[in-house]
Amino acid sequence: MSQFIQHDGDEPVSFVAHLASSEAFKSMFREGMSLVEEAAAYLDGPGREQARELERNESLAYAAESMRLTTRLMQLASWLLLQRAVNEGELTFEQALSEKRKVKLSQQDVATAPEVFEKLPHDLQALVGESLRLQARVIHLDQLLYLDPKATLAGPVASPVEEQLARLRAAFG
Repeated sequence: MSQFIQHDGDEPVSFVAHLASSEAFKSMFREGMSLVEEAAAYLDGPGREQARELERNESLAYAAESMRLTTRLMQLASWLLLQRAVNEGELTFEQALSEKRKVKLSQQDVATAPEVFEKLPHDLQALVGESLRLQARVIHLDQLLYLDPKATLAGPVASPVEEQLARLRAAFG
């Protein structure tokens, strides 16, 4: 499936760019900013009380997960604000690309062992889960938007699994 829509002009219009400036993006933006506010209110209020009630091991896990949550949300908020600036004409795509290098958007999973994570307050677990889902959507959109189109025209990207299988075949074939 092509990521471009043909129109009457000389250049194709990027379907992804339209998606990034659509109501779907605006909804994702509102969701992200709301999640930042919700997490801040929780961590500064009820989260502090709930953290005090935890045992030492869970308390350390709470501290680690709350820091990761905060970092993840700040990365996402930075990216969302940057993309909104592009959508509203405050930045060009090229300026955003330059600024984007300062945003360390990366996949961050839960660092705590599942059996310990399950003992953390439900509210923190829910915020972490929501932030991970939003992170996956933002990373996906980021890859679609900022992927070098010339790289995709060079041909299909080899699967890492296929590469490993080919190596195994060569070694044992």
